[in-house]
Amino acid sequence: MAGTGTVKGTETTGDGARLRSILGGAAGNLVEWYDWYAYSAFALYFAPVFFPADDPTSQLLNTAAIFAVGFVMRPLGAWIMGIYADRRGRKAGLTLSVTLMCLGSLVIALCPGYERIGVAAPVLLVLARMVQGLSVGGEYGASATYLSEMAGKRHRGFFSSFQYVTLIAGQLIALAVLVALQALISEAALESWGWRIPFAIGAALALVVFRIRRGLVETAEFDNVAPAARRSSGWALFTRHPREAATVVALTAGGTLAFYAYTTYMQKFLINSAGFDRATGTRIMAAATFVFMLLQPVAGALSDRVGRRPLLIAFGIFGALLTVPIFSAIAAARTPVAAFLLIGGALMIVTGYTSINAVVKAELFPAHIRALGVALPYAIANTLFGGTAEYLALWFKSRGIEAVFFWYVAGMIAISLIVAVCMRDTARHSRIAAD
Repeated sequence: MAGTGTVKGTETTGDGARLRSILGGAAGNLVEWYDWYAYSAFALYFAPVFFPADDPTSQLLNTAAIFAVGFVMRPLGAWIMGIYADRRGRKAGLTLSVTLMCLGSLVIALCPGYERIGVAAPVLLVLARMVQGLSVGGEYGASATYLSEMAGKRHRGFFSSFQYVTLIAGQLIALAVLVALQALISEAALESWGWRIPFAIGAALALVVFRIRRGLVETAEFDNVAPAARRSSGWALFTRHPREAATVVALTAGGTLAFYAYTTYMQKFLINSAGFDRATGTRIMAAATFVFMLLQPVAGALSDRVGRRPLLIAFGIFGALLTVPIFSAIAAARTPVAAFLLIGGALMIVTGYTSINAVVKAELFPAHIRALGVALPYAIANTLFGGTAEYLALWFKSRGIEAVFFWYVAGMIAISLIVAVCMRDTARHSRIAAD
């Protein structure tokens, strides 16, 4: 058995045990991302609590800036916990990440507002987001690696797609909580105290997930690495695997920017640019995000048949050509159905990246440095392009040149397309299979 001296591959793991492990790892990922996206979903309501101002756009700019601060911490979290997961195990990394997320959510839920403690309120908000940024930075690498290693070769694309299924589900649940609170309590109550409820829920769920993750089994790929070979480090990553790391950065640049543009920022775009009220914008995004979630395993299974590269190329071509027209059409949409169909079409394009991005990155690296290799280059690109997406979009709008953001997204997708065209298909050249 693995861990007792006998080498064992993932292919020998029973289907039932594999499925339980994947579901257990994915459940924790869902709660992590629910906590992360609750901030964005409820920013419209708690912005005045932390940043009193007469201009709503200025309030949103401040909360978006703190959203970006969380992203700044993600490379640090990816570096620390990527190494931790490579040296101590995927299970250990997953358990640590959910503990940090619980702490960050609890601070936000209990933090007094600006009127009570002044500038200390936004300072505490920043600190909480920094802790959550550390958590998410480590979570992505550990969960992507765990799911990819635990999945069998024939269905690796399908099972690893649940990394984004649960990521999207976390965002969807955050939106669902918002819709429920909008229906149950008044706007005034939401702005006063109701926005704290989702963060309290997230902290409680994180405690449940902590127990679940403590009971997960370790992957055979990690157990098969000799303890003396577990010397993961940033220096080793960028000196011994520079091409793979650069590939992750380039693929992530366009993919993560498109994802955040059409998900977290889109809710604000529907309100500030398309003119929908807050409740309608939330419902449109909830419906579109639900469809987006269902597409992930379908595309993941398709990649097991046709390869990963065709999906990445399709995302690049359609994303580069249609991003500007789609954003322009959404801004001009006058009915919820029209906005939903346009956003749904955009998210279908983005699925070519999101459904397989975890497995593509995991398949690039050997086991002894896989968690760090997946996490750190991804976190760097995510910070530079995903974390700044909402802030840049709002900044361009405040300057009256909102369309520049549409072209920016299209251009970055085009760069990812070039990389996808030039790279080998990881489904056919997988380092996980080699392990």
